[in-house]
Amino acid sequence: MRFTKMHGLGNDYIFLNCMESMPEDLGGLARRLSDRHFGVGGDGIICVCPPDRADFKMRMFNADGSEGAMCGNGIRCFGKYVYDKGLTDKRHLTVETGSGERELSLLIQDGAVTGAAAGMGAPVWREPIPLVLDGREYTARPVSMGNPHAVIEVENPAVLNLRALGPLAEVHPAFPERVNVEFIRVLNRRELEMRVWERGSGETLACGTGACAAAAAMIAAGKLGQEAVIHLAGGELTVRWDGESGQMFMTGPAVTVFDGETAD
Repeated sequence: MRFTKMHGLGNDYIFLNCMESMPEDLGGLARRLSDRHFGVGGDGIICVCPPDRADFKMRMFNADGSEGAMCGNGIRCFGKYVYDKGLTDKRHLTVETGSGERELSLLIQDGAVTGAAAGMGAPVWREPIPLVLDGREYTARPVSMGNPHAVIEVENPAVLNLRALGPLAEVHPAFPERVNVEFIRVLNRRELEMRVWERGSGETLACGTGACAAAAAMIAAGKLGQEAVIHLAGGELTVRWDGESGQMFMTGPAVTVFDGETAD
């Protein structure tokens, strides 16, 4: 089985071309390939699939084998994969995801995709709720970007023990389907910094839907303007909210690490 390792700001995925055939047990395959000691290593796998109505269909599976509805960093890499591999010559694509169709505008330099701007859909806000984690109460702002997020504003995300807090928040009873958790600090009206614990993958270097959720939560709270730079461990994403359409848009890089082939 041939694969391509890719990343968006260090949020890395193993891409499989499933346009002609689909491997069996994708959840089990994701667990095996994502293992950083005995597999390829990654935050999950992403399958490039035939669409029902759009240009392509994306299916993504987290490192624990659970299927995710959407991945912001992954969909930018998805656009790079299908263009660089010659599966399309379009620079503007529609991609089916578990959260609905998403639009991609590819950023191309010297014939290869360097990144993409992605339409991420409209955020759905819920009222803030108290969340007790490890004996301390936090205020969580639930936001759906087609997948569930809890945005928590803190004084300094860098000093948090995310290995302790992340799993507690992910499986908190307030979120019966588990949740992605963003611990953030607003720097000014145009910038915030963030650490993220992803449902099914643990702490990752970046999360595109999480960046959009964090920006949306702070826009709703009146602490952020309509366009902001999100500083993550793996780099920066630019996120913009269109007040007329209600849509979030995200721009960032996409990188191919290497191509390979599994032994079995």
